[in-house]
Amino acid sequence: MPGRGKRKPTKPSDLTLQNPNKLKASPGEVTAVLRRILAENSHDYRWSYVTAVVCSLIVSGTTAFTAWIMAPMVNQIFYERRGDAIVWICAGFMAAFVLRGFAGYGQAVTLARIGNNLVARYQKRIFDHLMKLGVGFFNDTRSGRLAAQVNENVGGIRDLLSLTLTSIARDAVTLVGLLGVMVYQDPVLSLSSLLIGPPLIWAVVYLQRRVRRITRESVLINSRLIGAVQEATQGIAIVKAFTMEDELSGRISKLANDAEQRSNKIARVSERLSPISDMLAGLAVTSVIAYSGYRALVLGQPPGAVFSFITALILAYDPARRLARMQVGMERALVNARMIYELLDLEPKQGDAPDAAQAHFTTGEVRFNKVSFRYVEEAPVLQGLSFVAAAGKMTAVIGASGAGKTTLVALLQRFYDVEDGTIEIDGQDISKVTKQSLRSSIAYVSQAPYLFEGTIRDNIRYGRPSATDAEIEEAARLAAADEFIRQQPQGYDTPVGENGATLSGGQRQRVSIARAIVRQAPILLLDEATSALDNEAEARVQQALTKVMEGRTTIVIAHRLSTVVNADHIIVLEQGHLVEEGTHASLMADPHSVYARFHRIQGVKGLGLVDDSAPVETAVQDLETQTIAGSKT
Repeated sequence: MPGRGKRKPTKPSDLTLQNPNKLKASPGEVTAVLRRILAENSHDYRWSYVTAVVCSLIVSGTTAFTAWIMAPMVNQIFYERRGDAIVWICAGFMAAFVLRGFAGYGQAVTLARIGNNLVARYQKRIFDHLMKLGVGFFNDTRSGRLAAQVNENVGGIRDLLSLTLTSIARDAVTLVGLLGVMVYQDPVLSLSSLLIGPPLIWAVVYLQRRVRRITRESVLINSRLIGAVQEATQGIAIVKAFTMEDELSGRISKLANDAEQRSNKIARVSERLSPISDMLAGLAVTSVIAYSGYRALVLGQPPGAVFSFITALILAYDPARRLARMQVGMERALVNARMIYELLDLEPKQGDAPDAAQAHFTTGEVRFNKVSFRYVEEAPVLQGLSFVAAAGKMTAVIGASGAGKTTLVALLQRFYDVEDGTIEIDGQDISKVTKQSLRSSIAYVSQAPYLFEGTIRDNIRYGRPSATDAEIEEAARLAAADEFIRQQPQGYDTPVGENGATLSGGQRQRVSIARAIVRQAPILLLDEATSALDNEAEARVQQALTKVMEGRTTIVIAHRLSTVVNADHIIVLEQGHLVEEGTHASLMADPHSVYARFHRIQGVKGLGLVDDSAPVETAVQDLETQTIAGSKT
């Protein structure tokens, strides 16, 4: 908003990045986050999880059965040479592989459906939560970076649940089953094989700490990269006009290199577990083979039990390795899930009062009672401001940039809450009514028109979703937009492109005015609504707005005094204070008034001595400069 200084951002992600201590998770944090996710979602997915667990148990059971059946296969077919055993052993193998195939398919599809639904659910939940946060949050948070971060982090919720389920229901159960087969076949060898556990656990704990820190840094850098690309593409006209291509390319290149380095570092740290686990597993397998070979050759023991044991040991390697890697993967998923909950746990600073009522405005009289306001860590923007915008009348607000004009409009819509004083509409304190009902009674046209993805008709209908096509077209006619809309390739159904890129600035502004008209609200706020229009279009829109403003309380902020000379009431602001108020005639009666000075400058602008498109305060500075220069001459 104009007139505001630079504020320190308060984004959780920035604070966390600046404070490395916040990257350290408490020992029970994985459990705490996982418990929260389960509490929020387990009820809705309980039968799907039952299906996935049953499928996992079948996979685990058939894997253990495959290792166990090796003993009778080797002993009865190859050692005892029993032909009758071939049929049932082959049937057992076939049944195990068929069951495992179908169970694996069922588990994968079920988990994929749960995961996809979780992603969609949290995306909708995050967006709903963002819509509850105040305007101040979005002023401090880059939209591109926020969208990128949310898109990247939301997968952490899905991954935590998927990793937990597959690890416990499949890998852990499979490993227990195979260990049971090993102990059954040879208890002594089983105990010796478990010696690889302690060094493997130590390696996992070490890698967990490293991955946690690097992953969070990677997420933040990637979000900055995607956000920077989005901003560059949205502002491509400015980029081209100021030949910023090389500068932005260098910036994007640096971010891309940083992201690449972090990703490579994650890969290096994460994959260190593979050679460690492979060496330990190789040591265990070779030791078992050597000892088993000695017993078979020297002691003459049947090889079936040994083959079954070795098969179980080899099959146990994969679930054991996945369980070890799962801890590293859980750290990455945990980082993403934590960042999502950091966002979801942000409390709206400007909620409705517990006893807030629905607003029912009849006439729309607006009253500011000694209103004071400042942004965070800034000097006051408004100080003891009091005035009345009469019901059904037009009140104009003028003043230099930074005087508090746009802040006044923001406070009226409760984008922020006042620091002191009250704002009333029809005698109702707006802080004691719901924001939804308050804003439903206000139609707003900003100085920077914003259009959403969709057609021209869609964008006008955002003013009132229940509006008919006839009402939309009538609003467009009142906003002097109907003519150019019908000249578009598809008329009212023409897509506007990203932020209305297919339309000119003046056309976008007229569409936004039509959106305000179709709202049919008792209060109309125009924040320099005609600033993007040429003189002819402005005259047509002003004529249309004159009709629209009839019977509505209208507050107009304008730099061009020609748009407010017919206002019923004019207030003049300077540095947050009301310095003058009255009608055009009464204010002009005092030649020394601030309003009269502004009006004289507007007249000089009309003579071409200063830029006619410049705002009043710029014109004042230009005129004073020329006057000083002329006096010196």
